[in-house]
Amino acid sequence: MSLETGTKRMDAWRSRAAVTAVWYMRVAAVLNLLGAVSAPFRGQVARHNTGDYFTPYLLTAGFTSGALALFMAVMLRRRKRAAWLFNVVLVCLYAAVVVLLMAFFPEVRHHWFNWISMAFTLLLLAALLVGRREFHARGDRSNPGLALAALVGGGAVGVLIGTALVSATNTATGSTLWGRTSYTLLRVYTLAPTDDRNRGILPPRWVDVAINVMSVLIFLLVLYALFRAPKGKEYLAPADEARLRELLERHGERDSLGYFALRRDKSVVFSPSGKAAVTYRVVGGVSLASGDPIGDVEAWPGAIELWREQAQRQAWVPAVMGASEEGGTVYARHGLNALELGDEAIIEIPEFTLEGRAMRGVRQAHKKVGRAGYTVRVRRHADIPDAEMDTLLQRADHWRDGETERGFSMALGRLGDPDDGQCVMLECHDGEGELRALLSFVPWGRDGLSLDLMRRDRDSDNGLLEFMVIELIGQSDTVGIVRVSLNFAMFRSVFERGSKLGAGPVLRVWRSVLMFFSRWWQIESLYRANAKYRPIWEPRYLLFERSSDLPRIGLASARAEGFLSAPSLPSLFKRRHSRAVAP
Repeated sequence: MSLETGTKRMDAWRSRAAVTAVWYMRVAAVLNLLGAVSAPFRGQVARHNTGDYFTPYLLTAGFTSGALALFMAVMLRRRKRAAWLFNVVLVCLYAAVVVLLMAFFPEVRHHWFNWISMAFTLLLLAALLVGRREFHARGDRSNPGLALAALVGGGAVGVLIGTALVSATNTATGSTLWGRTSYTLLRVYTLAPTDDRNRGILPPRWVDVAINVMSVLIFLLVLYALFRAPKGKEYLAPADEARLRELLERHGERDSLGYFALRRDKSVVFSPSGKAAVTYRVVGGVSLASGDPIGDVEAWPGAIELWREQAQRQAWVPAVMGASEEGGTVYARHGLNALELGDEAIIEIPEFTLEGRAMRGVRQAHKKVGRAGYTVRVRRHADIPDAEMDTLLQRADHWRDGETERGFSMALGRLGDPDDGQCVMLECHDGEGELRALLSFVPWGRDGLSLDLMRRDRDSDNGLLEFMVIELIGQSDTVGIVRVSLNFAMFRSVFERGSKLGAGPVLRVWRSVLMFFSRWWQIESLYRANAKYRPIWEPRYLLFERSSDLPRIGLASARAEGFLSAPSLPSLFKRRHSRAVAP
């Protein structure tokens, strides 16, 4: 047998051992939860634990132990090194206690159930030791300190609240403040019931339950702090941005979303050759890339492999938002699954026309707004004086819908930065010269634009945005463009096919659900706004590794796009990014 064959077999055994440990925890979780809801089974487990029997690891028939086992199964599946160490220590301690009991108490050795319990426990220990190298994902260095702070701080808060509840509801007499505090302290950190009637402590049952709930929440908070994944850096370094701009200069025409890789709340992984890169942002333990890789297609696999290896090493969930069909195909070759998100609306200017019945609505809107005296000015950002740009920034902030700047995969997240001089600004003024709307586009190669920002005065006339898009097409020669990418229409095919004759019941229900959520997120209105130009529809895809990760990826995407916000997140979106002066 060759050395290479032996190495492959050993790797296969390590992988099987790691999977065995995960399934052990899953079975333990199921049995614990079964015991929590089944009184007969819970009674059997309690009888074994209070006599001469010992149940397998983590099997105490309760919601808390079930949640712990399930949490450990998830952490081991993500190959967390801390979870491996936690379980090895706990299993070794458990096995040592059982061995000592069997050595000093002969009656314990006489029960066959204890030998079965020990066998299962040793099986888990063996699986963990054999699969040790599989658990390579390391957590953040600050996790132990954060977990200790959560344990001490959360426990202190729980003791204070619990002591106050016990003091306010105690039905016995003769207790002291220290007695009530120690009663609460024991329950918060051990969940152990105590008989303190002799010390004058007899709170209602609901108070004990409330203290136990706080204890479980503190325990879960400690576990989260102990096993959380590293956050990753949040900003592109100036040297990284310079390299990305060089790649965009040579290959930027391939993907309309390429320029959005320059968002400064993203990180980047370059291929070994430096000819391609994947940009991403870590949100809630998800390494969220956007669009296609940047650079030479031949070098894409190298960048994707390094990005995936990094995600695996840090226990991040890999996902890609808004990949094109070409990019999605390459990602799929590296183990990711594809799900169609929607379509991007692209206008090829040489082929665009306002003639025909299908364009009647756009044509009428353009003429109506033009007769009202509106005009559009098209300029590169570099041609706008600083004083005028400051005015545009103020108007854009004033017209923004809400406090949060939305967008991630198809938004730059800044306006007026000196490094973005090739971006194009459309300013629409009314007949009196008052600014009423703004459109900003980022470069798409040398002869294209991709919509970045769209703002307008709510008191302006309807059809203003359509008027601006048509004017941009009419003045395309002034900025030298032949194609324009407009908004992304999520689930476009559902809206288009679901309203037609012969649509099936599932498609109609799915369309109804999207119509319901469109009341808040403008899903349907974005499709209608794009469809009126009769554009070319280019599909965009979501790439993911496991279907079970989709809810987590969905939450991370919503946070990245600005639809959900966490209080701990820093403010990454500013009107203007200024470069720090190098020391």
